[in-house]
Amino acid sequence: MNLQLSLKKKWFEMTKAGIKTEDYREITHYWITRLVDWSNYPKETPNDCKNIAEDILFDFNNGHDFIEILKSYYSYLKPFTTNTMTLGYPKSGDTERILKLEHKGIEIREGNPEWGAEPGKKYFIIKHGKQL
Repeated sequence: MNLQLSLKKKWFEMTKAGIKTEDYREITHYWITRLVDWSNYPKETPNDCKNIAEDILFDFNNGHDFIEILKSYYSYLKPFTTNTMTLGYPKSGDTERILKLEHKGIEIREGNPEWGAEPGKKYFIIKHGKQL
């Protein structure tokens, strides 16, 4: 499964050069619904995942352990294998602005301020492996 992320020029160039080996996404409702695997969650209605994502975000913002929260909702992070990083939103054939990397997992922790993270703030840390 592919995870596609668009980047600003500075972060794209650092990633392409192999300097920046991880990407940061805020722990928000949007990123929870995009990164969490809901396939094992018994859904009653199409809105259940949206409501559960809101509950997860509420619990996280109130100091609960994120992984334990996901386990309590029968959910885990999606099993991505590839990170496709793009400089903005290029056309599909624009290979200079598209970078495919091995996916090395997602952690929840503080990021590196030199790579764009705010000090003291927790993020989804999307880890990159070798260039594909």
